[in-house]
Amino acid sequence: MNRFGPDRKELWFRLIFSLAALVFLGGAVAYRGLPTGPAFVELGLIAGGFLGGSVVWSAWRLWKGDGR
Repeated sequence: MNRFGPDRKELWFRLIFSLAALVFLGGAVAYRGLPTGPAFVELGLIAGGFLGGSVVWSAWRLWKGDGR
C-alpha cells in the first residue's frame, strides 16, 4: 500500500471520468470522422493514449487494492 498515492474514491473518480471521456472522444470521432495529419496524432495518440492509460492504471490500482 502506498501512503502517498490516491485513495479509492479518487481512483474510482479517475476511472469513471476517463471512461466517460473516452466515450465522448469516440462519439466525436464517430460524428466528425477520423482526423488526418497532426490532428490525428493529437487526438488519437495523445488524448486517447492519456485517457486509456488513466483507465488502465486506475483499474489496475483498484484491482490490486492499492487505494488507502
